[in-house]
Amino acid sequence: MSDSKKSLSLLGAVSMGTGVMIGAGIFALTGQIAELANALFPLAFLAGMIVTGICAYSYIKLSQNYPSSGGIAMFLQKAYGKGATTAIFALLMFFSMIINQSLVARTFGTYTLQLFEIEQFGQWGIPILGALLLAFAFSVNIIGNKYIEGLSVVMAFIKAIGLFLLALGGLWAAGFDFNSLFVTENRSKLTEDLAINPVWGFISAVALSVLAYKGFTTITNSGDEINDPKRNIPRAIAIAIGICTLVYLLVAVSVSSNLTVPEIVGARDYSLAEAAKPAFGQWGLTITVLFAIVATVSGVIASIFAVSRMLTMLTNMELVPHSHLGMPGSIQKHNVVYTVVIAMLLTLFFDLSRIASMGVIFYIIMDIAIHWGVLTKLKHDLDANPYIVIFAITLDVIILSAFLWIKWQMDPFVIWASLIGLSLIIIGEIFFLRVHRNKNQ
Repeated sequence: MSDSKKSLSLLGAVSMGTGVMIGAGIFALTGQIAELANALFPLAFLAGMIVTGICAYSYIKLSQNYPSSGGIAMFLQKAYGKGATTAIFALLMFFSMIINQSLVARTFGTYTLQLFEIEQFGQWGIPILGALLLAFAFSVNIIGNKYIEGLSVVMAFIKAIGLFLLALGGLWAAGFDFNSLFVTENRSKLTEDLAINPVWGFISAVALSVLAYKGFTTITNSGDEINDPKRNIPRAIAIAIGICTLVYLLVAVSVSSNLTVPEIVGARDYSLAEAAKPAFGQWGLTITVLFAIVATVSGVIASIFAVSRMLTMLTNMELVPHSHLGMPGSIQKHNVVYTVVIAMLLTLFFDLSRIASMGVIFYIIMDIAIHWGVLTKLKHDLDANPYIVIFAITLDVIILSAFLWIKWQMDPFVIWASLIGLSLIIIGEIFFLRVHRNKNQ
C-alpha cells in the first residue's frame, strides 16, 4: 500500500468507521440480540450506543494526544510501556478485529445464498463465499489507501441511505406499529427454556450490540493517516456512531414490526432479509441482500486496512514475531496476508454465533485495559475526567459479566474457547518476548 501520510479525509474516516460497523452490526447481530433481549431488542442497540459513546471518551483523548496508524497498540504502549502487557491486550484487539472480519465474511455468504436455493451449495456454501470475500478484500488492500477511501465512501453512502429507506419502507408497510416493542410475550424459545431473567438477557444483548459499534476503533487505528487527526478523529468517531445509531434503530424497529421474535431468531443469520418479505415480497429480499453484500464487502475491506496497520506497529515495536516467508514487499503487506489467512480459517470453521461471542469477550477485556491505562497512568497527561473513565470501566464489567453468565448457560464451548485463546495469547507472548530478549543480550 501507499506509505503516504495524511491520506484519509474526514469523510474517508467516517466512511471507514461506518463501513465496519454497519457491515458487522445490523446484518450479523440482529437475530442474536433479539434472542437475548426479546421484544426490546431495538432498545438494546440504543443502550449499546450509550455504552459505546461513554467508552469512546478514552479513545478520543488518546487519539488527540497520540494519533498513530497503530492506534490501539500505541495507546497501550503509552499506558503500559513496551512489554508483555501491551502486547497481550493489543493482540486481544487484533484477534477481536479478525473475528469481526470472519463474522462479516460469513454474513456475506449467508445473505448471498438467500438469492439461491441454499441446498444446492451444501453446508460449505457460506464459508466458501466468505473466504472469497476475504480474498477480494485482500486484493483491494494491496492496491492502496486512496482506492480504499474512495470505495469506503461510495459503499458507506449506498448502504446507509439504502438501509434507511428500507427501514422506512418496512415501517410504512407495517403501519408504523411500535406496539411490538411492548409485547412481553413476544419472547424467544431460548429465554423461556433457560428461564433467563429479562434484565440479564437485555444487559447481555447490550454487550453484543457494543460489538456492532466497535468499528469506531477502525478510525483510531488509521491514526496519523487521517488529515488533521487531533481534530478529525474525534469528529469522525462521533459522526460514525451517530449515523450507525440512526440506521440501527430504524432497521431494528422495522424488523420487529414485521416479524415476531421467534421468527427473527429462526432466521437469525439473515433476519433483515426475512423481515423484508412481508413488507416488500421477493423484491424486498433481493434488495436487502444486495445492500448486505455492499455492507459486508466494505466492512471487511476497512477492517483489514486498520488491523494490518496495528499489527505492523506491534511488529516494529518487536512485540510480536514476524517472518517474510519469502514474500516481497513491506512488513505491512505481509501483515495483510497474515490477517486474511487467519480470518479465512475462522470463517471456514466457526459459525456466526460463536464468532460473535468470542469477539465480544476479547474486545471488552481489551477495552477495560484501555480505560484502566488512562485512569491509572495517563489521566494527567491526557487531562481526562476520571469519573467518565471509571463509569466506562463499570459499564464494561457489568455487560461482560452478564454476557459470560448467559453464554455459560447457553453455550459453554464459547467460554472455554475464549479462555483457551486468551491463555495461548498470554503464554505465547511471554515465551516470545523471553526468547527475543535472550537473543538480543
